[in-house]
Amino acid sequence: MTLDFEKSIIEIDKRIDDLKKTSKDSNIDISAQIAKLEKTKNEIKIKIYSSLSPWQIVQLARHPKRPYTFDYINLIFNDFVELHGDRYFGDDKAILSGIAEIDNRQVVVIGHQKGRTLDENIKGANFGMAHPEGYRKALRVMKLAEKFNRPVITFIDTPGAYPGIAAEERGQAEAIAKNLREMSCLKVPIITIIISEGGSGGALGIAVSNKIFCLENSYCSVISPEGCAAILFRDSSKAAEAAEAMKITAKDLLNLKIVDGIIKEPLGGAHNDVKKTALNIKKILNENLAYYDNMSCKKIINDRYSKFRSFGIFDDIFLKNKQ
Repeated sequence: MTLDFEKSIIEIDKRIDDLKKTSKDSNIDISAQIAKLEKTKNEIKIKIYSSLSPWQIVQLARHPKRPYTFDYINLIFNDFVELHGDRYFGDDKAILSGIAEIDNRQVVVIGHQKGRTLDENIKGANFGMAHPEGYRKALRVMKLAEKFNRPVITFIDTPGAYPGIAAEERGQAEAIAKNLREMSCLKVPIITIIISEGGSGGALGIAVSNKIFCLENSYCSVISPEGCAAILFRDSSKAAEAAEAMKITAKDLLNLKIVDGIIKEPLGGAHNDVKKTALNIKKILNENLAYYDNMSCKKIINDRYSKFRSFGIFDDIFLKNKQ
């Protein structure tokens, strides 16, 4: 898949491939021309990816080749054992949960999991949109983490919680609300990584955390840009305009002090070098897990409480000017 703003890069890649084929077929040395094109391509990539608009970042966050939670679990953790079911209704494949190790440290890992194919999404991954049993499973595993004093690590990648009738019948709002309440007083540290999309309560249901980090090309919002445009502008095609106004990119969230940091991605996005992205995430996780090593349960809870109480602080410029 090629995004609109990447077309110039793809064109240069095609020219490079053609030159390499010509060089091989005719046994002519054109390495200098290839090197020149490679340099041009790199300069264009730096220019494009250093000045992406909010809507372009949303498109990159949704890229079908972008790594998912399970990809990072395989690269970051050892001995991952998946735990299934909520003990009430069933198992939701849209949320992964289990126990694992990260550099000899015992942790619990929970995250949204999208399907890589349409068939996988139809059979349960559901594009990362969890049903109530997904959130109840996540909470069950968090309580297990608390019992055995294991930190909780969550990966966020969802357009939102599943909005269908079946989810409402089984108590979608109650399941998410209960997670918000229970996570707020969990006695072990919770660290969250937003790896792509962070949509509404579907994201927040496993993100009431001590520390929240965003991958560079991820976003988080109360509603999708298309949904916002449809409601405010009566036109979903104005999604780019809505994305600009909503302040949903990693940089915006850091400026607003909603997240604690941004994790660097390889040039062009996480899918261009998944291993490097995973190493960057692992470094952040190890640093922050170590920070909570000797912290008491009470301080961990107060740390999380203070974080969320600080949201929404602003200066009223109108009143200041009036005074």
